Amino acid sequence: MAALVVVALAAAGLFYLAHRNAASAADGGGLAFDLSGPSAQLGASSDSELVDLALQKLETNYYRPIDPQTPIAGERKALIGILQHAVPDATLPQETATGTQSDDAVLAEKLLADAKDRYAKRLGPSGDSELTQAALRGIMSSVKDPYTEYMSPHEAQSLEELLSGGDFGGIGVYIDEAKDGLITIYPIEGTPAARAGMKPQEVLDSVDGHAIKGVPLSSVEGLIRGPAGTKVLLDAHEPAHAGTPATAEHSYSIVRDVIHVPTVLAKKEGDIEYIRLADFGTTSADEVHRALLQGKTNGAKGYILDLRDNGGGLLRAAVDISSFIIPQGTIVSTIDRAGNRDVESANGDAIPNLGPIVVLVNKYTASASEITSGALQDYRAATIIGTKTFGKGVVQNVYRMPDQGSLKITTARYVTPLGRDIQHRGITPDVVIEQDPLIWPGSTNDKQLEAAKARLQHLIRS
Repeated sequence: MAALVVVALAAAGLFYLAHRNAASAADGGGLAFDLSGPSAQLGASSDSELVDLALQKLETNYYRPIDPQTPIAGERKALIGILQHAVPDATLPQETATGTQSDDAVLAEKLLADAKDRYAKRLGPSGDSELTQAALRGIMSSVKDPYTEYMSPHEAQSLEELLSGGDFGGIGVYIDEAKDGLITIYPIEGTPAARAGMKPQEVLDSVDGHAIKGVPLSSVEGLIRGPAGTKVLLDAHEPAHAGTPATAEHSYSIVRDVIHVPTVLAKKEGDIEYIRLADFGTTSADEVHRALLQGKTNGAKGYILDLRDNGGGLLRAAVDISSFIIPQGTIVSTIDRAGNRDVESANGDAIPNLGPIVVLVNKYTASASEITSGALQDYRAATIIGTKTFGKGVVQNVYRMPDQGSLKITTARYVTPLGRDIQHRGITPDVVIEQDPLIWPGSTNDKQLEAAKARLQHLIRS
């Protein structure tokens, strides 16, 4: 399957929607998937065919022309890089690309075969697999685009779980890695973690007796996840606050269940409906639609759409959600390397008489979130409050590989309805309110949320 993506998500920690950590990853990204994309019809099976396929898809679909030597050199560099630890004296031939795709594919296959024949056994029993994955990653990373990459089967599955709503065996928590490396947990209402009595912002110390200090977020995910019906033991403590020492450690024995992580948190505060959207997944448009209608039914006079820390997701979801507010016209345009423009227009299903809307953004608002924010700002359909957004204005296609991994390739750039290119520029809010992005949305010191409420009250009274 080919999928067009606009997300700023790192693969690690997707079970918990660790959006804050993912968005802050180095140069970390945004995707915009278009699941309506054509099937990739990938039938290759051998490692050499995988390399051939990666080269073909990159050279054919990348949004900028590629020097034929670039992916060949990238593959060689990655292969030598993985060999250096076990085989310090490893060498591979310098292959020169011809510019003919079929001939260059033979060169790529030859590089991998040479590395495997000479060195795979010295890497251990998984040597063949390690070298194949290194070759794939080297080809994809050669263009030095942080959003173009090979994703392993585990990484590809994690991304799909996130975008499909996240049904899997777990306990139902968000996790957040702070600057000091401490991992904080936030139980989701109605899940096993919440029923066990876990409190928001507890600091996680161990999982099943394994201390997690310094452990990567993705590995912590692996420790907590497991089949529904099995048990996991977590030790955690409430952090110290100003004038208040940290509490003693709590132990929680929790039976895992099948968890559906909702993408929307909605609640009514006075005459304002607050809607927080964590990502743009396959269920997000339906969830936002229900929240908007529920607010209207309950007499909401204004709406807050909170897109802070939202790294993006499906392009289709961004168009659908924007269409609930924008009745007609262009939502976003994508432009490929040949200059071909594809216009995504409003669906014509806008909800009438919603009342004023404020959208909250910050520097981790990226990609699909910026599509929605930019469209609403261009049409003056909402007031944007917060800080400048991430600035990811490119779109990726995701192609499933025969090994169940995926190729994620930047295939186009996008512009807002008024033609604004936000790549590396971001969207500047209508009202700038500076705030530490590590402040949890909705907490007592959330100045941006208070500014949004004040703005709405002013608009409601006007």
